[in-house]
Parts: sequence; C-alpha cells; structure tokens
Amino acid sequence: MKRAIILLSGGLDSTVAAYQTMQESQIILALTFDYGQKAGPAEIKTAAMTCQRLKLSHKVIRLPWLAEICQTALVNPAREVPTPSLDTLDDREVTTRTAALVWVPNRNGLFLNIAAAYAEGLGLDQIVTGFNAEEGATFPDNTEHFITAADHFFGDSTLSHPKVVSPTIKLRKSDIVKKARGLGIVWDQIWPCYLNQERWCGRCESCARSQRAFQEAGEPWPC
Repeated sequence: MKRAIILLSGGLDSTVAAYQTMQESQIILALTFDYGQKAGPAEIKTAAMTCQRLKLSHKVIRLPWLAEICQTALVNPAREVPTPSLDTLDDREVTTRTAALVWVPNRNGLFLNIAAAYAEGLGLDQIVTGFNAEEGATFPDNTEHFITAADHFFGDSTLSHPKVVSPTIKLRKSDIVKKARGLGIVWDQIWPCYLNQERWCGRCESCARSQRAFQEAGEPWPC
C-alpha cells in the first residue's frame, strides 16, 4: 500500500481526495496552510474535522510572509472577493479576470514543495492534491500538466521522488459532489467559501461554483 501526504484545505475537492485516497493508500499526514487568507480559520476547522473522522495526523503550516508579498483579494481586507453570477462561470473572459483577483504567487508550487520535503523526510510515496478539471480550465496550477511538471522537478530536487496524484483531476465540481455523497461526506465538514463567517457566504466565486455543482448533481444547496 502506498503511503501518502495530502494537501487538505478543508474544501470540497481536497476532502473528497482524502476520502478517496484512504480507500487505496495510507495517508500519514495532512497539511493545511495558513497564509493569512480570509477563510483560513474556517478552512483549518473543517480540515481538522476531516482528519478527526479519518483518524489522520494533521499539521497546520503558517506562511504569514506570503500574504505580505501579494495583494490578492483572498488576503487583502481592502479588496472584495469576486462574486460572478452562475451564468458567467464558464465565460473565459470573466473567469480570467476573477482568477487574477484571487491569484496568490506560486501558492500551489510552494505547497507542493513543502509537501515534497515532508514526503521525503517521512519516507512517503505520494503527495495527494484536490486539483480538478473545472478549476484547471482557469488556474494552470490545477492541471495535469502542472502535476507532470512537479513530478519532473521532484525527480531532481528529491532523492525519493514522491509522485503528485489527484483523484479529482479529471472531474468537474458536480462530479465531485456526487463522489462526496457516495463517500458519506457531510457538508458541515467542508468549507468552499472565500470568506470566514458563520456559514458560506453564497456569493463569492467559490460558493457560486459549489452552488452550481450541487444543482447539477441533484443535491440540495446546504447554504
């Protein structure tokens, strides 16, 4: 059985990736990153819930300097997160603009490099992520090409050559909702929102994608 480390944000995709991986591999450690993002406290809370239910070791990695070098709406309190309507989520012009508003410099590259160091140090075979096809259409660091590039890089930067895998890489959000339902995931243990408040805001782009996914999957929107 493969031994893995997982990047667990507490969102839908990484939570499903965790549950799916547990059926095929042994997850030794889950990493959640706090880089000053607005949703950080909620993401850490839901990631911890998943780790408790799956009996996973959980570590929060704090990167306060990352917020200092970017002006993304995900961390800057003076900037509003994008709130596109559901009917514009596949409009490339709109999503390119909104992606730029929430872009964090080299975030996934940084996360994978940290995970690779843990993987090599702990003797683990895999780095598991929740990348998916829908977000990959807008974010190049959510794609199969990015995974392949990371594998090539770790071929030189590590001696153990851990492989990056993503059980959700070919799936749209609606497919992931269906998988979550089949895996017995309860909606209170995920946080798909860009903000930190009592409940998902239901307005930000991440919430909009989740809302559409729930509708397409025939699942009541829990917000």
